[in-house]
Amino acid sequence: MIKPIQLRQPGVIEFGVGRRETLRDHLSGVTRILAVVDPAVRPAIDDVAQIIESTGRVVEWITEVVPEPPIHEVERLRSRVRAFAPDCVIGIGGGSAIDLAKILSILSTTDEPVSGILGIDLVTTRTPRLIALPTTSGTGSEVTPIAVLTDTDAALKKGVVSRYLIPDVAIVDPALTVSSPAPVTASTGIDALTHCIEAFTNVHAHPAVDIYALEGIRLIAGHVARAVADGTDLTARSAMALGSLYGGLCLGPVNTAAVHALAYPLGGSFKVPHGVANSMLLPHVMRFNLPACALRYVRVAEAMGVIAPGIVLESDSRSKIEQAASAAVDRVVELSRECGIPRSLTEFGVRQADIDTMAKAAVLVTRLMNNNPRTMSAAQASEIYRQAL
Repeated sequence: MIKPIQLRQPGVIEFGVGRRETLRDHLSGVTRILAVVDPAVRPAIDDVAQIIESTGRVVEWITEVVPEPPIHEVERLRSRVRAFAPDCVIGIGGGSAIDLAKILSILSTTDEPVSGILGIDLVTTRTPRLIALPTTSGTGSEVTPIAVLTDTDAALKKGVVSRYLIPDVAIVDPALTVSSPAPVTASTGIDALTHCIEAFTNVHAHPAVDIYALEGIRLIAGHVARAVADGTDLTARSAMALGSLYGGLCLGPVNTAAVHALAYPLGGSFKVPHGVANSMLLPHVMRFNLPACALRYVRVAEAMGVIAPGIVLESDSRSKIEQAASAAVDRVVELSRECGIPRSLTEFGVRQADIDTMAKAAVLVTRLMNNNPRTMSAAQASEIYRQAL
């Protein structure tokens, strides 16, 4: 029997080159627009800004976007947002810009402190319309119920999870990602790949989500190196945008697991970019998890194109299954190398002395660790960090 599942998605998903023009249609009926834009990508989306300005609505631009926005910075913006009183919030940029837009859409009508909504289902309402236009192919935030913030006091990233964070409209225009620099394309691309792999192999994996995860793996594995090598390759950019979208659609009903939990302390304490952290950790976590989900990794290897579909069967020997599953791990390592992603945590100042503290913090991210196909202790988490040094 297939287990129950609840699927929630934006009311409208616009996908394709040029679909940013549909933004005008989705602004019908709104009067006051809060637009959250990462200043690093603002030059690349001038036409989106012109679309917004051309509507004649009152617009407030927020450009104070940093990776995984710190909670205190979000709180600092609260009074400004409340005073503006938007009836529509638009997030334009990478995952951090969209996550900030999500949180500000909630804070615009509540006095609840950010600390009071950290966790699962603690947000109970949202008033403004919420629209997301991603300029990277990575987080999938445009379709997820998740926003990630940084608790600087705890030196740890923390999540807000609620159906009210799912945008009403997601506009995924691959042309908006063309100007994304090669390192960003690489790290966000491997982040999206991690979403798909972790969703397909965790304890909550479900057939209704597997189809997104496997197709996302196929698209990303087949195109991320091309997109890094030539950012103007719209075929590769479109495949990456769709793969990232599929990865995002996995996160609400199934979510990620140990790779993301282990990445949280790296981002909070050492400012390791999220996709880079995932890339460095993913093969080590896959090797750790392989005994618990070898057949699933075989399907991952098939989707990545490193073994022929159906060549390994459930009835085959354990050694044959594990050998085929290991091909998926090897391909992840190769992809990161092809994309030029850093390969060692020491490049970001992580030392042996930091490992046990990070491991203890990571295993406390039970929202994600509880999804992992194999239980991970703090000692085992420490060993994975050591392998990644």
